[in-house]
Amino acid sequence: MTLRTTATTAGSTGSAGRAGRTGRTGGAGRAGAAARAALVALAATAMAATALTVPAHAAPAPADTADATAAAAGHRATRRAMDAEVRHGIPGITAQARDAHGVWKAASGVGDRVAGTPRGTGDRFRVGSITKTFVATVLLQMEAEGSLGLDDTVEHHLPGLVRGNGNDGRRITVRQLLNHTSGLFDYLADEEYLTTYMLGDGYLRHRYDTLPPRKHVRVALSHAPLFDPGTRFSYSNTNYVLAALIIEKAGGRTYEAQVRDRIIEPLGLKATTNPGNSIHIPGPSSRAYSKLFAQDPDRIDDVTEMNGSQGWADGDIISSAGDLNRFYRALMRGELLAPRQLAAMKTTVEIPERPDMAYGLGLTRMRTSCGTTLWGHGGGMVGSTSLAVTTEDGAHQLAYNRNGDWSTPTAPDAIMEAEYCPAAPGSAPAPGSAPVPGSAPAVPR
Repeated sequence: MTLRTTATTAGSTGSAGRAGRTGRTGGAGRAGAAARAALVALAATAMAATALTVPAHAAPAPADTADATAAAAGHRATRRAMDAEVRHGIPGITAQARDAHGVWKAASGVGDRVAGTPRGTGDRFRVGSITKTFVATVLLQMEAEGSLGLDDTVEHHLPGLVRGNGNDGRRITVRQLLNHTSGLFDYLADEEYLTTYMLGDGYLRHRYDTLPPRKHVRVALSHAPLFDPGTRFSYSNTNYVLAALIIEKAGGRTYEAQVRDRIIEPLGLKATTNPGNSIHIPGPSSRAYSKLFAQDPDRIDDVTEMNGSQGWADGDIISSAGDLNRFYRALMRGELLAPRQLAAMKTTVEIPERPDMAYGLGLTRMRTSCGTTLWGHGGGMVGSTSLAVTTEDGAHQLAYNRNGDWSTPTAPDAIMEAEYCPAAPGSAPAPGSAPVPGSAPAVPR
């Protein structure tokens, strides 16, 4: 069986779809179904209006007063969509947009439910699976330099690591890791891992634990593969743990050092860091909140502190809306990748559950209800959900973060739709636009 791929060139408007929250929890099979059921149930029972509500406050920063007025007017629908989510129970949202009028910043709700402190427009937060675009960018730079090839096998770089229960690194390529066609089980869909590290008392007991990346690989390999490599798409965080291990093996330096030297420092992303095993988010930042207990939907826990190693390479990066916009703008304008590598990144595979979306190499292609094609990624950690997108020409970016990880009655992509289709903010998702595997509402990472 051959998986259908689509190479997208500049100006393409291929069949993409709305942005869901492309989080880190994915998987298939019985364990994956159980994991998704538990998390969807958690979302379904979430109560609205649990947080203090503060009206959105905007801080446009374009070149002059005329541009400032135009920027504020152009983002009114986005501000309304942010306020609507806060009214429905998300504690706070921070957002930034960049377009022809300049930079627009806004925040709605609170950053601290106890103190009532407003959410900040410059907040740093855990970006979750948006990390995957950083990892893919580093690997593609290394491919351009000849350090590795996209069609190298995992076995070539990590001999003997991916074996057992039908898993075989000799049959899986680097490309298949990056576009989620490896067939490897998602370690976050393992029921024991989920209950130990992601939900309820398990999370509260173990959130400070340091977890080495190979533990995540071992959890995944305790399951049989979902399908033969290259025949299907299934979102698996395991893929990016292995991708980062390949970065380290092929490059002789840590994954964190490669991201810093190749992306963070050249672009001047001063709010972007890899946390290592730190439990803290550098300031300025807000608190993060989660509904960890399905049996107690009114309970909201402060989950700001957690060991960064638990999301190593598939969801660990901390950043800001402004830095994410600068990153995706530079990426799509060819400042980080040569044309051949950028074309490879934008060569997509179909997502069966989301016919309106497609996935490249660490990059999602989607289309708004008004027909605008966007590229980017979503992500979440416990207590945090984010989205960062850009038009293909890099002319218009949006990035935002919620400091609550549960769903609300508003459409999951309402803020994005309001920014790019302001005539119809908050419109309902298109029929059949169920979440991407690994991105159900209220799903961490």
